[in-house]
Amino acid sequence: MSNQSEPKLAPPGAGLPVLELFIGRLLFAWQRRTGHRDVFSARFQQERERIRGLVQSSDEESRGRRMLIRRVRGLEDSSRYWSVWMTLDHLRIVHQAISGVIESLATGVVPAGQASTADVKPSAQAGATVVADYERSCDALLEAATAAENSDPSLRYNHPWFGPLDAAGWHAMAAVHIGIHRIQIERIIVEQKKSSDPGEAAGFLRARSSVRPSLRSRP
Repeated sequence: MSNQSEPKLAPPGAGLPVLELFIGRLLFAWQRRTGHRDVFSARFQQERERIRGLVQSSDEESRGRRMLIRRVRGLEDSSRYWSVWMTLDHLRIVHQAISGVIESLATGVVPAGQASTADVKPSAQAGATVVADYERSCDALLEAATAAENSDPSLRYNHPWFGPLDAAGWHAMAAVHIGIHRIQIERIIVEQKKSSDPGEAAGFLRARSSVRPSLRSRP
């Protein structure tokens, strides 16, 4: 796929296909029932480390190059034309927002307003300076989740796709969310490599397929 022209995509906030969202809700509900804080923190940290490795595997110029990718499950159509830097910027924005929600719920206060996927899109001008902010946002989210361990589960804030979630639910959502965008970064890098060296792209895919399935994220 090429990044030579601006593609026509659905507007931000358009959401997911109906069937995909229905299945996603069922999967997330199952993960909530079978997981707990330590599991979601470990999953979040694993995906964070995998993203760090992916970023390091690409050169500086490529990280800022936007690529049109095949849509990842759990990803809005409007998010298919991002760069690696833009994806990290989006994660930074979302982590900061979720940290704020968790901290608020942990203190007994339901945040005002509504969460919106359209409000957390990244800047097309995102650059290398986003890395440090992204890493800090990861630390802040994990710290907020730990501090909210004993928060009141009856206090909930509405997620635009998954409905009212307590602090633990938002923590679980963060672990699922970062995995979706790790796959997005993989696809961005593959498309970049295809455009310059198809053989290198094939080698990259083989290397990624050797990662243990237990670490793979499912929306």
